[in-house]
Amino acid sequence: QVQLVESGGGLVQAGGSLRLSCVVSGVFSSYATGWFRQAPGKEREFVAGVSWNGGRTIYADPVKGRFTISRDNAQNTRYLQMNSLKPEDTAVYYCAVRRTNVVVTTPAQYELWGQGTQVTVSS
Repeated sequence: QVQLVESGGGLVQAGGSLRLSCVVSGVFSSYATGWFRQAPGKEREFVAGVSWNGGRTIYADPVKGRFTISRDNAQNTRYLQMNSLKPEDTAVYYCAVRRTNVVVTTPAQYELWGQGTQVTVSS
């Protein structure tokens, strides 16, 4: 059964850190992964992405220098390390995969999505 399961969200004070995990099972032999987020009343937006072989990573401007995406292909797990969190980072965070090594920023180009994990940053 194909599924993506995120974990690691929670409530943290501004300036704090969280690490999100996304376990990918029953999916394609290789895939690119993206992390997205959606705040109430806003559209889903790209946060970070990594190719299957790790050769390419992309970050949205608001998170550059604060977030780091990584992968463990042996464990089929993707991570998003979030440091120096700000209240504007508050959102539901989703991981998604697409059947290619190419990472892109458009949500519609991702084929499978997790259920999301809530991240709340208090001021």
